[in-house]
Amino acid sequence: MLSTQGTRLRGAAGPAVRRLRAEAGPRARRLGQTVRTTVLRLGPARVAAAVAAVVVLGLVAWWLTSLAASKHEPTAGAASAAAPSAPASAEASTPPSPAARGALPLEGVNPMDFQLGDCFKDFDASAPTATVVACSSGHSAQLIAVDRYGADDAYPGRDPLKQKALDTCKSAPLTDKSASYDFSYKLAYPSASSWNSGDRRVDCYFVADGGNVIKESLIPRL
Repeated sequence: MLSTQGTRLRGAAGPAVRRLRAEAGPRARRLGQTVRTTVLRLGPARVAAAVAAVVVLGLVAWWLTSLAASKHEPTAGAASAAAPSAPASAEASTPPSPAARGALPLEGVNPMDFQLGDCFKDFDASAPTATVVACSSGHSAQLIAVDRYGADDAYPGRDPLKQKALDTCKSAPLTDKSASYDFSYKLAYPSASSWNSGDRRVDCYFVADGGNVIKESLIPRL
């Protein structure tokens, strides 16, 4: 039964397919003639212009598509702006070493930036700044001792501060060369206002009476 129906279907389909083929042939030929006729009517120059217009339209469509797609892509600048900044290095908060201050001599150095062993030309204990020079060159003073109070200590008063500075001077070790000079000790310690600003430093200076006559360090470690 199935075999017979299949034969019938094939038999019925045959004329229909042939009819479609017969009808498609003349239509295809007529369409081909129409296209050829149209091309001949346009001429070579117009055909080239039409092709160029199609190419331009295609490029414009591609550009618009690319532009729309790019609006959804994050830029590198936006990503980097959102990234957290790197933490500051530990070196940034570390007090500068003597070498980090630059080559000597250094003019206009603030007393709070003086370092143990610094030598000073034309030293004036009351001046707001001083000139730091190499201890092998002529200088009149040297910072020979530094002491500090604790950060949480209460202000002790002027007399105790002065006594502490004097004791700091007396305990400072000096080389034998120090006996070659006439000198005096100069003391520096916090005032009440500088104490409130965090100043806890007590300094002792060896100051020669004859001016810039010292040409070596007077403390053993230098």
